[in-house]
Amino acid sequence: MKIFITGVTGFLGRHLALRMLKLGHEVAGNDNYIGSAKSNLLKEIDFYEIDCLDLEEMTKATKGCDIVYHAAAMAHEGLSVFAPYYITNNIFQASVSTFTAAIRNNVKRIVFCSSMARYGKQNPPFHEGMAPNPVDPYAIAKVAAENCLKILAEVNKFEYNIAVPHNIVGPYQKYDDPFRNVMSIFINRNLMGKPAIIYGDGSQKRCFSYIDDVIECMEQLALNDKINSEIVNVGPDEEEISVLELAKMCANVTGYNGEPIFLKDRPQEVKVATCSSDKARKLFNYKTKTTLRESIIKTKEYIIENGVKDFVYHIPLEIINDKTPETWVKKLI
Repeated sequence: MKIFITGVTGFLGRHLALRMLKLGHEVAGNDNYIGSAKSNLLKEIDFYEIDCLDLEEMTKATKGCDIVYHAAAMAHEGLSVFAPYYITNNIFQASVSTFTAAIRNNVKRIVFCSSMARYGKQNPPFHEGMAPNPVDPYAIAKVAAENCLKILAEVNKFEYNIAVPHNIVGPYQKYDDPFRNVMSIFINRNLMGKPAIIYGDGSQKRCFSYIDDVIECMEQLALNDKINSEIVNVGPDEEEISVLELAKMCANVTGYNGEPIFLKDRPQEVKVATCSSDKARKLFNYKTKTTLRESIIKTKEYIIENGVKDFVYHIPLEIINDKTPETWVKKLI
């Protein structure tokens, strides 16, 4: 089959492309390089340097494709409170453009990468039967895109699945982005000889998903004909950890001995956000293969191999006031 992947030079997109190529599929994809790197481009794919927002170019690019993975996203949940126009435009409108292009070309199936941000502030662990309860612009845009996809699928009679990843980590993740990817930020700073920066007291709890564990689920959502119209949490749920504990583990792995810096809470941040993987176990016989510590080690090794980098403030703040994190306003990370 021919598979199209949006954001194909991004973290998730590159890993998806590599897996589909190994399975013998023809792969095409697009990217605008805003949140990725040209070095992530696989030479074996048919690549289009276009933005998902460009409907006509996306229509041309997806012609002849059987399946579309929509993995491209400005996955900046915390930032979306202070850059709502930019983030939501690149989540909702970019998704609608991608869906429309795919429908024009009569694709068989669309796999949309949503986010656990869809659950908002509910009792964890979050499961797929919970009604979405988004609490920030990023999450609202993701849920709106989900709803749009469902309606378009019903009207136009194509298949879809919705993946709900949570905190994916590993090699090829952008680690010089000051607005997202907390583990990579901690490791990159520690390798510079700098302490982790923590918002609040660090008691926020999360689970982190190593990329290979996520890709196995993503493969099934695209290629398993028996799985259709499903929303599935993808990634492990066994090692819940606080942000402070994560910072200490990253420091231990990198050999950094300093104490973290604590700053005030970020607005709208969910205190405990962990997802149940029970549905993935039922549908895919999912089993976690990479521990959290192994994930940190592999991410550290990738950063060392590619060199520590200064953080790049590549997205402009649209709202600056006393609630905007000073780390972003003053470029402190």
